[in-house]
Amino acid sequence: MVLKYEDIIPTNPEPGITRRILARGGSLMGVEASFKKGAVGSVHQHSHEQVSYIVSGSFQYEADGIKYMLKAGDSYYVEPDSLHGATALEDSVILDIFTPQREDFIADVKEDEEV
Repeated sequence: MVLKYEDIIPTNPEPGITRRILARGGSLMGVEASFKKGAVGSVHQHSHEQVSYIVSGSFQYEADGIKYMLKAGDSYYVEPDSLHGATALEDSVILDIFTPQREDFIADVKEDEEV
């Protein structure tokens, strides 16, 4: 699969956050999440494994009640059903990789296309 960035339909899952589904196939999915300073990715959990890489900026990241300060170049792993969330300390970008694919994210894009 080849996907051009300009063809990706962004969604806004929470105030100040823009999500773009990147290449995906099989059981893997890449997702870019851009955060405005102060935007909050609410603490949540899901059944997917997740690896995330801070592309730019910095975050206060919370996992299972423990808070971490993360900056560009840092990464983290989220096991299934683990509580986690992040607050952007400046304009920032995260690259998330999920397995299996987040069907809920795909549904969000399809709903935005229909509006």
